[in-house]
Amino acid sequence: MSNRIIITIDGPAGSGKSTSAKRVAQKLGLTYLDTGAMYRAITYLAIKNNVIDQENKIIEIAENAALDLDFRDGTTHVTLNGEDITLAIRSFDVNSKVSDVSKIPGVRTALVKKQQEIGKNNAVIAEGRDTGTVVFPDADVKIFLVANLEERANRRLKEFDATGEKLSFDQIKENISKRDYIDSNRQVSPLLKAADAIEIDTSDITIDEQVDIILEKIKEKANNYSF
Repeated sequence: MSNRIIITIDGPAGSGKSTSAKRVAQKLGLTYLDTGAMYRAITYLAIKNNVIDQENKIIEIAENAALDLDFRDGTTHVTLNGEDITLAIRSFDVNSKVSDVSKIPGVRTALVKKQQEIGKNNAVIAEGRDTGTVVFPDADVKIFLVANLEERANRRLKEFDATGEKLSFDQIKENISKRDYIDSNRQVSPLLKAADAIEIDTSDITIDEQVDIILEKIKEKANNYSF
């Protein structure tokens, strides 16, 4: 029996990647790798340091950042250079700029290297936008989630409401649409469904239903792994 497995879950913003990946990781006892949190962390620091328009400075941040992800109690706790930024990276300001930071080739090179290091010696479920195509192209199981724009905007609206950050539906919808375009059209590691990925439309199903479907697909494809 293999004791190492790599599972990837990719898809656009609001498709249910993070929630699904967290629950599946907990159920299967896997290391949860939130690649999006890493890009958000770099974006947060670039904003904080007022270098959000300086690519070279942002690359420098990505290459030198002491970044730690600790998944516990259902949350990815993010520490950057000793500062807990778990809540800060979920702000609308970071949300609005993360796709611009993520498309910088040097940033992606630095963070993909960190992500692959995590996957070398761990059984991992990684979620993001290029985990099945670039980070772990030889992953054992690849999932690609999709959902319609209206539903994804509604989900994000509820998330922001829960944090007390009041935004309009139209603001969020416009932000997601912009992120979709940037993520899908960037030259390096675009948001793209891997040829061997299993696509699941989450528009009209509950989070419990999508987790069950993902678990079923994993167990079908990874039948040589002992969960």
